[in-house]
Amino acid sequence: MKYKTVFDIIGPVMIGPSSSHTAGAARIGRVARQLFNKQPKKVVVSLYESFAKTYKGHGTDVAIIGGLLDFDTDDLRIPQSLELAKEAGMEVTFVEEEATSPHPNTAKLLLTDGEDELEVVGISIGGGKMEIIELNGFALKLTGTNPALVILHHDRYGAVANVTKTLAENQVNIGHMEVARKEKGKKAIMIIESDELVSDELIAEIQTLPNILQVTTIEN
Repeated sequence: MKYKTVFDIIGPVMIGPSSSHTAGAARIGRVARQLFNKQPKKVVVSLYESFAKTYKGHGTDVAIIGGLLDFDTDDLRIPQSLELAKEAGMEVTFVEEEATSPHPNTAKLLLTDGEDELEVVGISIGGGKMEIIELNGFALKLTGTNPALVILHHDRYGAVANVTKTLAENQVNIGHMEVARKEKGKKAIMIIESDELVSDELIAEIQTLPNILQVTTIEN
């Protein structure tokens, strides 16, 4: 059965008008901010297909920027997010792309702050839900529905096993997990969605494991 509750059909409590173009877009922005671990100084938002055609009328622009300001889908400040971003010193650029995309509601966000840079591709799949399908060139699937760990690591024997063993020893149940890499033996990325938030102490322990480069947490 595709839909489990009425909220899967009509979407979350939100600032409208559209669960796909507004609520889903806000969640893309908010997860991108969590992945960047701070508010960016500059963001370039590339919009594709349906997003590119209707983003002003459906509030996709203010929703994405609202998410980058850490606003939830029902935050009353979302309609003013472009002005609030400017006040906060965030430079915002929108690009209407003509290329085809993996989904009609696709946005690519390039976040920068000095030398720090992050590129995220997200899709809004309906009912206020979204998926991050690419992170700095790594293909993945991050829903933002459950708490998650995004772990950058060297592609070495035992790196994945060490992380899952540490989670098991601390009684953290994994709901979804995937690993992606660009080249064998280079950098790789783990996406681990869990049933509960992972404690700061456990995150610090994972960070000390061999071959682990960076650990980022995503709250649902």
